[in-house]
Amino acid sequence: MPLFAHVPHPHIAARTRTDTADRPDPRAGRAAAFNNRLALAVTRGVGTMWCAYVFAALALVSLPAALASGDLLVIVGWAAQTFLQLVLLSVILLGDRISAAHADDRDERTFLDAEAVLHTSLEIQQHLAAQDDALTDALARLGEHSDSLSGLHTRLDSMASTSPVAAVQAPTGTTE
Repeated sequence: MPLFAHVPHPHIAARTRTDTADRPDPRAGRAAAFNNRLALAVTRGVGTMWCAYVFAALALVSLPAALASGDLLVIVGWAAQTFLQLVLLSVILLGDRISAAHADDRDERTFLDAEAVLHTSLEIQQHLAAQDDALTDALARLGEHSDSLSGLHTRLDSMASTSPVAAVQAPTGTTE
């Protein structure tokens, strides 16, 4: 009988089930799947520095007309609406993709660390179970030896009380 009964955390049993979060929803249909693929392709394409350079060049085409107008409102509108929106769109998408990749790397390392801790914990449980078995066996053998020693001690006591040597007592003290 083990000295300790290990009760696994409920998450350990739940993690063995198949994860369906990464699978596409079969109810979504072909149109939704196509839309998702198209949106992902456009986002990947627009979220590059090359696209930012193309957008900057495209915005610069209209810069001479904005400057020629001499109107401060037109120039500020060109900078904010044309240049910044076009160029920053690509830069922000790229930055977001880089941040997501770093987060994915951190998540993967954290997951691997958690897996290692779980593995180590399970090995510790096995080690403790083996120690429980060894201690239980040692206690059983100690109990057997204790019973044998008690029986031997009882026999020695009975032999000592019936022995003629026990009847003779040495003098406790002599007076001279």
